[in-house]
Amino acid sequence: MFICWVLLAAVLPGKSDSLVDFDHDVMPVLTKAGCNVGACHGAAIGRGGFKLSLYGSNPAADYRTIALELKGRRVNLLEPEQSLVIMKPTEAMEHEGGVRIDPGSDSAETVIRWIREGALRSHDGSRPVFKSLEISPASVVADDFDQDVTLKAIAHFSDGSSRDVTRLTVFTPEDPGALSIDSKTADVHVRRRGRHIVIARYLRAVKAIEIIAPFSRQVSAEPVDAPDSFIDTSVNRLLKKIGIPASGQLDDEAFLRRASLDLTGRLPDGQDLRWFLADDERIRRTNLIDRLLASEAFTEYWTLKLAKLLRIHGKPGNERGAEKYHRWLEQQIAENAGYHTIAMSLLTATGDTEQVGPANFYRMVGGPREQAEFTSELFMGSRLRCANCHDHPLDHWTQDDYHGLAAIFAKVRQEPIVRVVDDGQVINPRTGKNAVARIPGERYLDDDHGALQAFARWMVSEDNPYFAKAIVNRLWKSMMGRGLVEPADDLRSTNPATHPDLLQELARDFAEHGYDLRHTLKKIATSDAYGRRSEVSGGNATGGQYYSRHLRKPLEPEVLADAISDVLEIPEIYGQYPAGSRAVKLINPQVESQTLDVLGRCAREESCETSVAAGNTGGLSLKLHLFNGPILNQRIASPKGRLSRLIAAGETNEAIVQSFYRAALSRSVSDDERKFWNEQINGSGDQRRALLEDFVWSLLTCQEFVTNH
Repeated sequence: MFICWVLLAAVLPGKSDSLVDFDHDVMPVLTKAGCNVGACHGAAIGRGGFKLSLYGSNPAADYRTIALELKGRRVNLLEPEQSLVIMKPTEAMEHEGGVRIDPGSDSAETVIRWIREGALRSHDGSRPVFKSLEISPASVVADDFDQDVTLKAIAHFSDGSSRDVTRLTVFTPEDPGALSIDSKTADVHVRRRGRHIVIARYLRAVKAIEIIAPFSRQVSAEPVDAPDSFIDTSVNRLLKKIGIPASGQLDDEAFLRRASLDLTGRLPDGQDLRWFLADDERIRRTNLIDRLLASEAFTEYWTLKLAKLLRIHGKPGNERGAEKYHRWLEQQIAENAGYHTIAMSLLTATGDTEQVGPANFYRMVGGPREQAEFTSELFMGSRLRCANCHDHPLDHWTQDDYHGLAAIFAKVRQEPIVRVVDDGQVINPRTGKNAVARIPGERYLDDDHGALQAFARWMVSEDNPYFAKAIVNRLWKSMMGRGLVEPADDLRSTNPATHPDLLQELARDFAEHGYDLRHTLKKIATSDAYGRRSEVSGGNATGGQYYSRHLRKPLEPEVLADAISDVLEIPEIYGQYPAGSRAVKLINPQVESQTLDVLGRCAREESCETSVAAGNTGGLSLKLHLFNGPILNQRIASPKGRLSRLIAAGETNEAIVQSFYRAALSRSVSDDERKFWNEQINGSGDQRRALLEDFVWSLLTCQEFVTNH
């Protein structure tokens, strides 16, 4: 009987007027039923001996699996209702996954009709090919909290035709606690106020739908109409749309501290404050930003920031190369080289890595696949690695994109002398053959030897929709505490920016101004959105991700280490570096330092953007070290430190408190704080020194000090 089924599958023609198509009808049924998800038959090894491509990304392979494998056991052309492919998901036969398709439903009938018509697959171009998916509404504001939103999906095909595929489309809420979706009607019910995302999937197309349930219609954040204020226009427009009030602007002293830490990684000193306050109030903040951007401290700090992004670290045997790389990068920042120029230099660099700094770009990771993953995350903000074993489940990247980019880097010898060679291949597991060099999402490259240059030119060209967005999103995150897209290395249509128009405009403005990092940083720093207070105001506790208030950012380990040294006036010792060396200037992230280890520095062997790589900056180990370790206690008590100097100079308790507040928090003591410390310290007699040490310790461990707010 099994042989008969195979023969029938080979000779019985399908009905010429059949509306059932394997790719466009059967595959969506299986996807909507969850048959090809990673937890079921879409797993890398399948389940129960039955393997499907993840989310139906490879319909040709799925057709072979369903219709031709096991001598056709999964389809029964004589009795379609008895086919395993329908009996299992309807649980007419025992099925570990339970009922996935309701018996008698339209979905079940679609599969049965397909089998009845011959279980064929059209692949000769006789039928139109799916081209795009349109979801309506793409964005909606639900004015009434209990309002239901009905979604509709329209598929467009190569012959210009279109049809409603709503019942075949999978709609998934990003936050199931905020939205519920009727899988049969595509009705979305809003459970919680805020901005929510629904992901729609039909075949390989995935779309994001924005649903907003406003918190209030009475907000004060009005759009700004000035032509240079596109940041505040976008931010305020969304705040008004979502009904979240904006916090007010912070005072000058707090702004000075925030901007200094963000742009130079340093606490402001007394001279900074005097210069700042001496300026005309109308141009005070703009002049401050200009001074900070022009400073040597900016070059040092942003060299560190980009060194982390580029994962510059001294692998054993390549310490000199890493130092050369770091010095080259520092020169680029000092000379304000365009980011596109930096990227082009890195991608095309060859030569002796101890002599040619940017050539070390190819020594920071091992292997062409790792280089493809690193490069796509760095310069495109895209997780191409998700397309290694299968097409990306949430983006348009394919296995051919992933291994095609790896094929480009396979021509680069990642050795002490970096060079491009004619040999060097990677295997594409989809085909089992050598991968063909390919610019991801764009085109295959015929000239293998010139592939790297072609890829580099495309990367920095205006035709690349990812390059500028990837870096301005990171600049925004550094200044604002959260990227317009989070995570910052995961830009895709199904992970939309909170402010897509703002991300687009920032990228356009960045490119228009020569990919100038300082220009974009200034644009952000001089916006009202950047200058807002971090305290919750007017019920905007939930509005941080929309920039209704400024987000508190933990100080980076290197910045916090330097800040502690500056406040205590006792330098930290880093390996063999001379005393007084600043942590932000260290080239080797593996240099010996218990302080930096405890504070959670990144070794840069992997991405420093992930929570794991960023280190544990708030765990038990840090708490214990701050209580009893040498990071604070020994230096607070040092006879050479600030506290000992002030005591020896005969300063009053109040003067000492004021001095540390100014050094650590960049502000004066409030009346309530002055009263509190007077009660704690005055009249302490022999305990004065110990109580003052406790005061300093409490200041250096409080949230106001260890965060930029």
